[in-house]
Amino acid sequence: MSTDPEPRCPVTGATLADFPFTREQPFAPPAAYRTMREDDPLPQVRIPTGKTPHLLTRYADVRAALADPAVSSDVRIPAFPAMGAGEQEAAAKARPFIRTDPPEHTKIRRMLVAEFTMRRTEALRPRIRATAERRLDLMQQTGAPADLVTDYANVLSTTTVLELFGAPADDVEFFRDVTRVSGGRDSTAEEVNAALGRLFGMLNALVDERIAKPGEDLMSALVQRYLMPELITRQELLSTIGITIVAGRETTTSMITLGALYLSRNPQLRDRVLADPKLWAPVIEELLRVLSVADTIPLRVARSNVGLPGGTVPEGEGIIALLAAANHDPAEFPDPELVDPERPQKHHLAFGHGIHQCLGQNLARVELHEALAALFARMPHLREADPGAPLDVKPDSATYGLESLRVAW
Repeated sequence: MSTDPEPRCPVTGATLADFPFTREQPFAPPAAYRTMREDDPLPQVRIPTGKTPHLLTRYADVRAALADPAVSSDVRIPAFPAMGAGEQEAAAKARPFIRTDPPEHTKIRRMLVAEFTMRRTEALRPRIRATAERRLDLMQQTGAPADLVTDYANVLSTTTVLELFGAPADDVEFFRDVTRVSGGRDSTAEEVNAALGRLFGMLNALVDERIAKPGEDLMSALVQRYLMPELITRQELLSTIGITIVAGRETTTSMITLGALYLSRNPQLRDRVLADPKLWAPVIEELLRVLSVADTIPLRVARSNVGLPGGTVPEGEGIIALLAAANHDPAEFPDPELVDPERPQKHHLAFGHGIHQCLGQNLARVELHEALAALFARMPHLREADPGAPLDVKPDSATYGLESLRVAW
């Protein structure tokens, strides 16, 4: 953490704001994004690690940067704008493919892309719906109030990704704890390494099992097709499976919870989609855009001077491409805070853009559809159990979301 009380822009001498900013309300990005987008679309800020990257706040700039080969995802570059104290050191050691550049990134992404096609994820829909129905049965049997995060969203999202890999889903809180530490901005490198060590130890044992006795799951496929022929190393395999599980469950848990909260607070939209199920798909796209829970995930470094529509990021400087700012840019999305099923603009950036665009987006859409449709079909009048209480927002997390949400029905 920097001790400089007033970091200043090296060009203008202006005092730099401390980032990240706090969302004033759960369904919109911080108000500061709007001010920056209008007055200074590529501002420098100071992040908790003391670095001073540029924020990208306009849709055109975010999209252009994420598609530019001169904009690097390599976490080993010193200027990489890691938000957490232990994030950069741990990621440089574990080498998750989302924090690498081609050709390393290309090798791993090509390995996974065939497993996350729309056809394959659609085949998982009945299992996802069955899991949702089982959780709703239990919630109703136990009675209100229930915690929508612990009792529903986290179990559903974690169980789905674990079943995909053939991992046991009997301790979903273990994965939540790993994510809480590894994605926490206050976690030290030692804490992150320890959390990932526990995760990799569990996955390593499962890999040994798949070598001896392969099954029909994704882990078996990766072991047989890539690890056994030595096309990838065991470390690459463990890192790939680990980041896919952690990232997949965390973002989807947040989206299910916040999506349910949005619909419960907007009963007219809820009633419309319940009356016309064809609206679920466009409503989910709009919720993805509006909520943008992965807002600060795209961390980058300029390998050379990067010219963008809103200005230039100099070589060697960090970049944070703000997805929520882009998805609320009124130049691209009129009335950006409105969830509009008829909106003609369908090209939001909730899953990022370019070669690092989220591989699991098809699965995420299926999960959100089944989770929200099942929830409101069973509990159409779902509401906050403590409507006057402040929301329990996750502290210092890379993904925006709620730690808990007590609900009644």
